Amino acid sequence: MGLLLIKNGMIFDSVSSYASDMLIRDGKIEKVAPFIDEESFGKDLEVVEADGLCVLPGIIDAHTHYHLVSRGTVTADSFEEGSKVAAFGGVTTVIDFADHEKGKTLLESTSSRIEAMEKGMHVDFALHQGIYRMPSDINKELDELKKRGVTAIKIFTTYKNVGYLMEKNTLKEVFLACKKHGMLVTVHAEDDEYLEEIAHSYKGNFSPKDHPLLRPSEAEKRAIDLVGNLAKECDMSIYIVHVSSKEGLQKALELRDGGVDVIIETTPHYLFLDNSLLEGEKAPLYVMTPPLREIEDNIFLQDALVKGDIDVVATDHCSFTNTQKLESNDSRTIYPGIPGTQELLPLLHNFAVASSRMNMSQMVAFLSTNPAQIFGIYPQKGSLLEGTDADFILFDPDDIWTIDEQTIHSASHYSVYDGTTVSGKVIMTYLRGNLIMGDDVYLGKVVKGEFVPSKDPLHSYER
Repeated sequence: MGLLLIKNGMIFDSVSSYASDMLIRDGKIEKVAPFIDEESFGKDLEVVEADGLCVLPGIIDAHTHYHLVSRGTVTADSFEEGSKVAAFGGVTTVIDFADHEKGKTLLESTSSRIEAMEKGMHVDFALHQGIYRMPSDINKELDELKKRGVTAIKIFTTYKNVGYLMEKNTLKEVFLACKKHGMLVTVHAEDDEYLEEIAHSYKGNFSPKDHPLLRPSEAEKRAIDLVGNLAKECDMSIYIVHVSSKEGLQKALELRDGGVDVIIETTPHYLFLDNSLLEGEKAPLYVMTPPLREIEDNIFLQDALVKGDIDVVATDHCSFTNTQKLESNDSRTIYPGIPGTQELLPLLHNFAVASSRMNMSQMVAFLSTNPAQIFGIYPQKGSLLEGTDADFILFDPDDIWTIDEQTIHSASHYSVYDGTTVSGKVIMTYLRGNLIMGDDVYLGKVVKGEFVPSKDPLHSYER
């Protein structure tokens, strides 16, 4: 790897934009300046003309599940296939998830996940570590985990049936231990007891269209209230993943107004898709948890995003093939999850920037800089500062194209946004100065993805 010069691009960070050149040496950004003279570097310099293009920090998908083994199957996108999807979407770093494996410590669970991902990934990655049961010595295990570079844990307030539920009577001990060790608690928030009550009394047929009735917004609201108030009691921050509903978001904002530092993540499917898709032969393709809501919920989340009330937009990419998804028409047994990493940037640009609802820098904040700062990998990731990893994309904001099976690269071979025309396309994706996607050609296999150790979460984040 030698010298790379990006000429005449419009650089966007999370606060400003400026016409500038960018010099990359050995995978790091060496210099950003209005003019860098290419004649002074000799024949080893590669020059890429970026006139008319936007230069953005690599996108960070802060919520993915690549090669997830669950419910007797494995998701469609392996680490290699997920990396390809990411590269086409301008995503240079994902924050994936390590299961709390039976019979293993948290460190052992994290280490085995890192080892597997290092073998298959062609984009960089950080990790959240799940906790499904109380470790025998939680302080020791969290200390080991943090030294390994994982500073966020994931808990579920539901999914007792598949062994993910963290019981309520253990939550405070987990929260206090995480506070002590400077760990960020992230939460899949649905109230399991309430969901069980509904399921036991439900008289419907449990089809996909019943899924929002079986897992209503009230369940999300109750769980957010529970963990938010516990965070307040413990004087700590709390991160709510994939907020799906008006009720859930209102509760999170109410807690924030009451002094709780509630960090809010949502996804494109909760912003742009509604539960009318849960009818018809292909309805199982649109089943995920929490379920799709009403158009009213979409609009409320969209407005909150534009106002800056939402901190991060990620995808919860958890892809299954058509065959896997259509094996069942029972919402309790349909494999829950959809693909989405590649669609993240174009969907958000089309909605937010192309429509003038926000500027490009604001979009960069919630797709790149905010997740990097929140999860302790900034400025190495999520910035275009001198001395940091040369993770960046060349983005054409005026390229209009249609999301369909031919333009999307997930091994699921479908997109829930099929037929959607968007403005804005990634032209080139660079990881640590290496071109991993250019002009619709995937080149990522020449680069090995690396684990990015997280430092103290939230250290540099200001809303």
